[in-house]
Amino acid sequence: MQALIESQVCGVVMAGFEGMRKGRKEAVENLGFSEEGDCPRCGGNSQQSTMSGYLQCSSCNHEWADPDYVESKAPPPPPPDHRRDAELIDEFKRDMESGKLAGLLGVEDNLTEEQESSLSRLEDKWMSGMQGHFNAAVEERKPLMINFDDDDNIISTEVAAITIVSNGFDGGEEIRLEYPGRGTEFYSYNERSPTGWKRGRSAEDTARSITNVINRSSKLVYANLEGNRISFELRESDLKAASLVLFVDDPGGTDIVAEKNGVILDARNVKDFNDYRTIVSLVLEDGIISPSEDQLLWAMRQQLGIDDAYHVQIVMELFGENALKECTECGEMAELYPEYASWFCRQCENWC
Repeated sequence: MQALIESQVCGVVMAGFEGMRKGRKEAVENLGFSEEGDCPRCGGNSQQSTMSGYLQCSSCNHEWADPDYVESKAPPPPPPDHRRDAELIDEFKRDMESGKLAGLLGVEDNLTEEQESSLSRLEDKWMSGMQGHFNAAVEERKPLMINFDDDDNIISTEVAAITIVSNGFDGGEEIRLEYPGRGTEFYSYNERSPTGWKRGRSAEDTARSITNVINRSSKLVYANLEGNRISFELRESDLKAASLVLFVDDPGGTDIVAEKNGVILDARNVKDFNDYRTIVSLVLEDGIISPSEDQLLWAMRQQLGIDDAYHVQIVMELFGENALKECTECGEMAELYPEYASWFCRQCENWC
């Protein structure tokens, strides 16, 4: 019995050592290096890797660059030459000579005779006739917003403008662009603000800074610079010129003059009640008094000594009781109550 137990224990021990020897043998085979293979790490056989230009070891999965790989590149297209340019120029000349501006303007070919005639007149008047009048290398680019009247004359798309009359900014100057329902954009004399401009060495330099800031930030207008004058055009065709509000807060001396439809929007410029009526008619052209317009009219009333009752009387004479005022609290439209000489917003129950 004792001999049987000893033989079983010896067999178990030998089996354990046999397992250890087997694992050590496999480790030696895995970590060993074979000079017959391709792998630089273990000498295993190579196979194509998932990466282009690389090989992979079938044993240890090591990847290395394929020394025999040649990258295939598609030949570049031939550079444009004078012959191709000449072909395009000849094609353009043929279109111009035939008067077929439909293709150039992106219009379908099925045009009426009146449309074809109008396009031909436009070509003669504003393309062929204006050759050499615009130097794209010198003059600044402007947005392509062109309107024509019935006689194919260009209609000005300017909706408002400001002029830098003096470069003596002393702080606090602000330009507001406002549109009912879309909010107000504020631009100020503040170099540290993302919507602030800096004062240049001259009025023209300052106007250029203001133009760049507005074109970079505005969602309402484009700004076009002409010397020290900045004119504005609407960015979108669905915006109405009558609804755009331009307000300039210029404390101290007069540095900025705002104008719209040829009328100067400056409380210091009004002289009598007729001037005030003109401003009221301009402000209410769209039937709405915005917060900035309300501030402008208030400053003019202070200048002329006009009370709120007379102000409401002028509004009713020009537009009746339908004139609305944009609420400064919620942005909704407040209705006019003549008996109180004020506007009331039903949304926030507040007198405006």
